[in-house]
Amino acid sequence: MKSFTRALRPAVRRAQAVTAPRLSRTPVIQCARTLSTTAPRRDITDLPPTPITHFSEVENAMAETVQKFANDVILPKVRDMDEAEVMDPSIVEQLFEQGIMGVEIPEEYGGAGMNFTSAIIGIEELARVDPSVSVMVDVHNTLVNTAVIRWGSEALKKKYLPKLATNTVGSFCLSEPVSGSDAFALATRAVETEHGYKINGSKMWITNSMEADFFIVFANIDPSKGYRGITAFIVEKGMKGFSIAKKEKKLGIRASSTCVLNFDDVEVPKENLLGKVGEGYKYAIGILNEGRIGIGAQMTGLALGAWENAVNTRSPSPTPRSPPPAPSSTTPPVRRRLARTLSWTPPWPSSTLPRSPAAFPVSPSSGWAAWASSVRAWLRSSSVTARSVPSTRVPATSSLTPLPRLSRSSTLLKAVVV
Repeated sequence: MKSFTRALRPAVRRAQAVTAPRLSRTPVIQCARTLSTTAPRRDITDLPPTPITHFSEVENAMAETVQKFANDVILPKVRDMDEAEVMDPSIVEQLFEQGIMGVEIPEEYGGAGMNFTSAIIGIEELARVDPSVSVMVDVHNTLVNTAVIRWGSEALKKKYLPKLATNTVGSFCLSEPVSGSDAFALATRAVETEHGYKINGSKMWITNSMEADFFIVFANIDPSKGYRGITAFIVEKGMKGFSIAKKEKKLGIRASSTCVLNFDDVEVPKENLLGKVGEGYKYAIGILNEGRIGIGAQMTGLALGAWENAVNTRSPSPTPRSPPPAPSSTTPPVRRRLARTLSWTPPWPSSTLPRSPAAFPVSPSSGWAAWASSVRAWLRSSSVTARSVPSTRVPATSSLTPLPRLSRSSTLLKAVVV
């Protein structure tokens, strides 16, 4: 199968080559400029970002091609993967072949060289069919790839980005059994040695554990400094002392692996240090804020998938010889219920939004905006799945429709959001 992200590369290059037009310099503007006390803005690219009102040619093509790929390749295997609680290796292989696992990785490292919006669009379209595949792609792209692109040395980029774009799944390892609601109360320790660092500890609830060969691990190199001792390291699956323990049984997104990881004197070379010593907490906060946008995309896609299934689902025939009934959505009461479901928007008074803690040097607006968007998307997703299941008149435990599976996944993803 031909990679569709490769086919989109010419359009991506054309979009990146377009230069924003210069602002006109009329005499009035020049006079106002001399009287102004604010810093000058030279062109449109300096203006603050505005909400997205439409997608570009590349982004529309991304949505169409990922949707077709999900329906043709993933959909036939979704039920079997959910029941077996295992990700089909052939799907992972085809995700790499299509370039979906390297959307934002620059072309020079073997990726598609596309933007963040394109990655989010792909995540949403995958979630319409299977949230398990979507969460794997989300973690790999928005957490792992982005971290290496931003903070990896040139040597690390050349070594790992081509692999992450073509055949190696990545995992982001922050959560621990003892950290609770404080993600930075890490018990995992890293001690500097002659040849690098030695890591001891464990991680819990780690996504992509079974499929991954590349792990970004956060450990505290100096506990006396608190969170300012947290440092990020790159650990490979075959390193001595590193093991993958129990796989968690989950309510939803069951094909996505979530495991406990153990580190017993794992020797990590110095060159596998990601970024700077003691700045791992900054990296984690910044990248998790963007990751919440991916969660919002998963929820939105899940809600759309549930609604589409509810519209097309037919009630069970009363007897084996009865003709197939019309879709439940053809009856006026169900049509009204589904219409309300699609248009419902949860109230969100701005006064209820919490304030960002000042303990960390991050942008309050960006951090809480990302959190609020993911919560809003979860509220929409929960509402749609809760209303769609009874609308179809199909038992909630039935395997005749994907709705029960999508409803379970929506409930589980709440824990990730909040």
